[in-house]
This record gives sequence, C-alpha cells and structure tokens, in this order.
Amino acid sequence: MVAEKRTVDRKRDSQALKGLLGVRDLVLGGGVSPGERLSEVWLAEKLGVSRTPLRAALARLEQEGLLEQIPSGGYAVRGFTTADVFDAIELRGVLEGTAARLAAERGVTPAKLKAIKGLILELDKCFRDRPEDMLFAQYVELNAEFHSMLAGLAGSEMMRREVERATQLPFASPSAFLEKQEDVLAFRLSLVHAQRQHRDIVSAIEMREGTRAEALAREHARLARHNLEFVMEEDRSLITRVPGLTLIST
Repeated sequence: MVAEKRTVDRKRDSQALKGLLGVRDLVLGGGVSPGERLSEVWLAEKLGVSRTPLRAALARLEQEGLLEQIPSGGYAVRGFTTADVFDAIELRGVLEGTAARLAAERGVTPAKLKAIKGLILELDKCFRDRPEDMLFAQYVELNAEFHSMLAGLAGSEMMRREVERATQLPFASPSAFLEKQEDVLAFRLSLVHAQRQHRDIVSAIEMREGTRAEALAREHARLARHNLEFVMEEDRSLITRVPGLTLIST
C-alpha cells in the first residue's frame, strides 16, 4: 500500500510540474494573449495532463503573477504595463540589496565567501577579448547561480524565499534579458559592467560595508531596466524573443 501511494504521489507531482511548465511556456511564449481566458479543457488536452494537477498549476501561476482570477471563475492571462515591469525590477533590487546588507552586517562564513568568490572566478572565464566570443550560455547559467547564492548569504531563509518570489516574474529575473539573446551585442557589452558589480558587491559584503553592499546590489538590479528600455525604445524587434515581453503594453 505504501509503495502504491508513493507511485501515485510521484505521478501526481509529475503531472503538476508538467502542467506548470506547459502553461508557463504558453503564456511567456505568446501562445495565449493578455486578457485571454484559459480553458481548462483545452489546456488539459493540449498539455496531456488531468484537470486536478492543472488547476494546481494555474493557482501557482496566479500566485506568481502571470495569471489573474476572473469573477466568473477560472483564470485569464495577466497583462502588464512598462511601469509594472519597472516596479518588479525595483522590488527585486530592494530585496537583493537588503539581503546583501544583512549579509555584510551579520557576517558570512568563510565557506560561503569562498564559494561565491569561486563563482565570480568562473564567471570571469566566460569573457573573451571580443564580446562576440564570450561563453554566453555559460554566463547566463552562472549568473543565475550567483544571484541565488547572494540571496542566501545572510543565512535567512525568509529573505532567500522572498528574493526568490520577487524573481518569479520573467522580466524581474536576473536573467530576464539574457536568455536567448546571445546575438544581441548591446546585452553582451552590459555584462562586463555587470561582472564588475558582482565583484564589488561581494567585496563590500566581505568588508562588512552594509550600506555600500545594499546600494551596489540595488544598482545592479537596474541593469535589467536599462536592457528593457533598450528593447522597448531602440529595438522592438526583440520583444518576441525575450520571454514574457509580449505581455507588456506601453
């Protein structure tokens, strides 16, 4: 009986994850439009999942902010303004800045400092003399790991969880304007400055300079805003190539 229950639980979890990833890809990829009501029957058939785990996935995406409940029941795709995105990026910066300040004020264990410094060295290896030659995919992966590690330096599970929550919206993520943009030179060039900020943030934390660490982390988050402004004002052809930007109205 116990083995059967575990099998059922695994299948349920697998279905829920499949539904979550499937609906998220549809929304972020422009497969459904802002304001469009999501049909559970259609989604279940399209994604190959049953209705119960699908409902759990929809509720999770509503919590993440990608969907909104509608009065008649069910969910619709949420639309965003540019101001919404700026606010989301600013909020992530505030929380990451607070995490950095707390880490500096409370102190970080030698093991954690060694780990994040080692990660910065790995990020350094992604750069080449020419921006066109940098190891872009590797940078994106390591950058996400850096931000995850930064959120946990203070030793506060509550802070780590809230930073993670703030990055749920695709355009607030540290990698929001990096994924699938390896051929955009402007984004590559911004990474040289971003890497310098990574190093300065960790240095401030190590030196126990809380105010400086917080300011640096908040400024670092604003790089995502600069990249959004580049897309929306200088090269709108990139909108369909950056996950989630099709949800934004100007």
